[in-house]
Amino acid sequence: MTWVKICGITNLEDALGAVDAGADGLGFVFFEKSPRKAEVGTVRDIIREMPNEIEKVGVFVEHEPEQIREIVLETGLTTVQLHGNQVLTRVWSDKVPVEHSLGVHKMIPVVPGDSLKDRGVLINEGARANVFALLFDSQVNGRTGGTGTTFDWRGTRAMVQMISLKIPVIVAGGLTAMNVAEAIRLLQPFGVDVSSGVEARPGKKDPAKVKAFIEAVRGAENTA
Repeated sequence: MTWVKICGITNLEDALGAVDAGADGLGFVFFEKSPRKAEVGTVRDIIREMPNEIEKVGVFVEHEPEQIREIVLETGLTTVQLHGNQVLTRVWSDKVPVEHSLGVHKMIPVVPGDSLKDRGVLINEGARANVFALLFDSQVNGRTGGTGTTFDWRGTRAMVQMISLKIPVIVAGGLTAMNVAEAIRLLQPFGVDVSSGVEARPGKKDPAKVKAFIEAVRGAENTA
């Protein structure tokens, strides 16, 4: 069954609605410049209300590991999603175990999807055990994630499927209820991640869109 993450959660109502609709994971953005930035105290309170089986993912953009660990410990996040080469390089090269440096056992490194047309992905073997999945997202004007656009699914199809044989892959970027079935058919990912495609406005989800998105994912599985 395709794993589904609803990202950009900022309030309890949206979190509960996503879980009721069948989401497997929730994403909380801690990037200061994001219109979907969540407050640490709010995330802590939301997570206290969530079932244990729901993955609680903190989204970090070039935060220092120390900052990430502090937020993880305060909120109860179970996974961290890491954007940016600088923080990933530090995590890969750090001899300290990930659970000590970041405060969690699981992480989701983010890679620009279109970069797969030119090269593969090199993952430090020592860190691989802590990688929950690789997330491939679109990149616009040097910014990866939160762009609301898709990357070239057909052009990267072979590489995504090859990587999937070694490590779980999550597809993000511009997904909606209208196109997620095609993404699943072409890329056959472990999971999909949506934010703007299920919003009423930045930072506020549309329950009908969330429900339609998850129904589209399940429908794609049934026809695969």
